[in-house]
Amino acid sequence: MKKPITALLSLALVLTGCGGSNTPAGGNAADGGTAAKTENASGTKEPIKLRMAWWGGQARHDYTLKVIELYQQKNPHVKIEAEYASFDDYWKKLAPQAAANGLPDILQMDISYLTQYGGRGQLEDLTPYTKNGTLDVSSISPNIISAGQLDGKLYAMTTGVNALAHLMDFEMLKKIGVEPPKKDWTWDDLEQIAVKAKAAGKIMGGYRPDVFFAYYLRTVDQKMYSADGSTLGYTDDKHFVDYFKRQQKWYEAGYYLTLDKEAQKKGTPEDDEVTLGNSITSNGWSNQYIGLVNAAKRPLELQPMVGPNANKGMFLKPSMYLSVTKSSKHKEEAAKFIDFFINDIEANKIIKGERGVPVSSKVKEALKPLLKPEEVKVFDYVAWAEQNSSPMDPPNPIGSIEIEKLLKDLNEQMMYKKITPEDAAAKFRKDANAILAKNKK
Repeated sequence: MKKPITALLSLALVLTGCGGSNTPAGGNAADGGTAAKTENASGTKEPIKLRMAWWGGQARHDYTLKVIELYQQKNPHVKIEAEYASFDDYWKKLAPQAAANGLPDILQMDISYLTQYGGRGQLEDLTPYTKNGTLDVSSISPNIISAGQLDGKLYAMTTGVNALAHLMDFEMLKKIGVEPPKKDWTWDDLEQIAVKAKAAGKIMGGYRPDVFFAYYLRTVDQKMYSADGSTLGYTDDKHFVDYFKRQQKWYEAGYYLTLDKEAQKKGTPEDDEVTLGNSITSNGWSNQYIGLVNAAKRPLELQPMVGPNANKGMFLKPSMYLSVTKSSKHKEEAAKFIDFFINDIEANKIIKGERGVPVSSKVKEALKPLLKPEEVKVFDYVAWAEQNSSPMDPPNPIGSIEIEKLLKDLNEQMMYKKITPEDAAAKFRKDANAILAKNKK
C-alpha cells in the first residue's frame, strides 16, 4: 500500500522548525555548501528530519524504503520521511507544495520537469557539494553529470541511465503464430505484428505522444525544440502529419487500448496491459523492465525501437534524477543522502539498477556478479543502446509541460477524429510556439 501524503503544507511548516535554527545545515551554494554546526556540546549530532518524494510502482516504493532504512542505520541522527505516488499523482502533489514553498528536501526529478523547477529557482545548485566532496562524482562520467545541468548549474544528479524500448512478450507472440521481431525492424514490421495480435484478441502498448513523437522526429533528422528553446525545432508539418496519421489509423483498427480505458490507468506496472496478459508490448524505458517483469511474473524481452534510422532516434537518457530543493533547511544532509544513493555499494545491491543502470563505474562493477538474469538484460540492453544511439537533446525548455498537455489533447482529438492531423499540426505549431515565446519573456 502507498503511504498516504496528507497535510503536506502543515508538515512542511513543522519540519521547517526542526533544529531550532533558521540556518540551513547545508549552508548556501554561494559559500561552497559549508555545513552549519550539527553537533551539540557533548559531541552528539543534532537530530535532523528530511523529506524525500518519488514516483513509481509498489516494488520501487518497497526497496526505496529499505535504502532509507539502511541510511538511517548508518546515520542515526537522520530521519527521512517518505512521500510517494504514481507518476501523474506525484507532479499534481508537487505543484501546490512548490507554490507554498513547502517542497520536500529531496525530490526525484524527471527531465521533462528539470527546466521548470530548476529554471525557476526551486532547486539547489549541487556543484559546491561535488567540489567539497559531499557528493562524490569521481567515478561518474562528465557527460552523465552534465545531463543534470542548466546554465552551468547542477540542479539534479542522475541516478541511472536508460533507453527507449519495447518491453515485449515474445512467448505470447509465438503462441499467436508471430515470429519475434529482429533488432532492425521497422514501423511496417510492427504494423504486421499488430494485425496478427488483434486477430488473436491482443493489443499493443500505446505511444505517449510527447515521448514517441519526439523520438520519431529524431529519426528524420529533426528535433522537438530549437536549440534555444524559443520555438519548435522542426519547420515542416509533414513530420507531424505522417506520424499521427499512422497513430490514428492504428487506433481506429483497434491495435491500442481505448482512450477512455487508458485514462483510468495509474501508470504502475501492476495495471499495465502486459501484466494483465492483454498486450504484446508495453512501450517505455529500459529501467521500467524490472518492475514490469516482477508484476507480470513471467519472462519479457527488451526490444529496440522501430526504424528506419532507429540509431538516430535512440539516445541514452537519465532515467531520473535526485535533486535538493532550494527551500530545504538541511541541504548538506540532503546532498549526503544523494551521494549514498548513487555511490554506496550496499544501497545499490538493494536498488539493483531499477532506476536505470548505475552511473558510478564502481557500483556497476560491484553489481555485475550479483545480478539476476532479468537485471542482466537491462544492463546489456543499455550497453547495446550506447553503441547504437545518438546524443541526447538538451533538457526541454520551460513551457514544455504545457506543450505536452497540448499535444496529448490534440492526440485525443485526432484519435476520435474530431480534428484532422493536418489541422492539428497547424494548431500545435501556433499554440506551442506561443507557449515557448511567453516563457522566454
